Amino acid sequence: MSRFAGEPKSGTDAAQPLESGLYIVATPIGNLRDITLRALETLQAVDEVLAEDTRVARRLLDAHGIRAKLSPYHDHNGAKRRPEILDRLSEGAAIALISDAGTPLVSDPGWKLSREALDAGHRVFPIPGASALLAGLVASGLPSDRFMFCGFLPAKTGARKRAAAELGGVPSTLVFYESGPRLADCLADLSETFGADREAAVSRELTKLFEETRRGTLGSLAAHYAEAGPPKGEIVLLVGPPLEQPVTEETLDAALRSALQSRSVKQAAAEIAAQLGLPKRDVYQRALALKDG
Repeated sequence: MSRFAGEPKSGTDAAQPLESGLYIVATPIGNLRDITLRALETLQAVDEVLAEDTRVARRLLDAHGIRAKLSPYHDHNGAKRRPEILDRLSEGAAIALISDAGTPLVSDPGWKLSREALDAGHRVFPIPGASALLAGLVASGLPSDRFMFCGFLPAKTGARKRAAAELGGVPSTLVFYESGPRLADCLADLSETFGADREAAVSRELTKLFEETRRGTLGSLAAHYAEAGPPKGEIVLLVGPPLEQPVTEETLDAALRSALQSRSVKQAAAEIAAQLGLPKRDVYQRALALKDG
């Protein structure tokens, strides 16, 4: 069966043939209309569509009148399925990969398949579209010229604070994914680690009926969700860059003395360095001096 998809050839109405390879196809994050014409053409034309959850994928395809062969590909069967998929690509198949929502490979097991396909010499075609992290970023009002996607933070407070401490001094907007039940605790930990006055935003239900973006400081957002309870829906949590203000020796010493009351020198130095955007080595040396003094 010949397959066609993509932009018309120059000067004609004919579509370009769909080449053999792995097509990474972005799907809507909520609103089913947020899918590109090219994505629809590709999903209609490929030999097989790999889906994180075939039930979710079937609803999307049915909504757009697409009849395609669906098969599951996810964390639990990925290791077994990848050799089969690579064999099919070697035979000249065109295969699409989609996730339940948004762009595959972003906090998603598809990157392993993409990497192995490339290593085996196959083409990997990006079919761009909806992305929760980008939707949250442009709705946040935070600086978007430099940003860093950080995925999910650890679930437990200690590990979460340690992970956050490594990111606190990054001079960019930080973008996280988070779940409703963990949001308030996550905001409280970030407020303590980064500083309560740091700008932040929480977006949920993006592109859906009850879409909401709440903006404020980490401290105010932590207080709000602690009182309001866990919000529903998928959540994008964004934290603005470190506050640009000179750090005096008195400010550093006061922050370190407070942290050293309940933390080791290493822990205190890491947290304060992240909070104030200072080099870890310098803060560690000052923390040692204060501890010994």
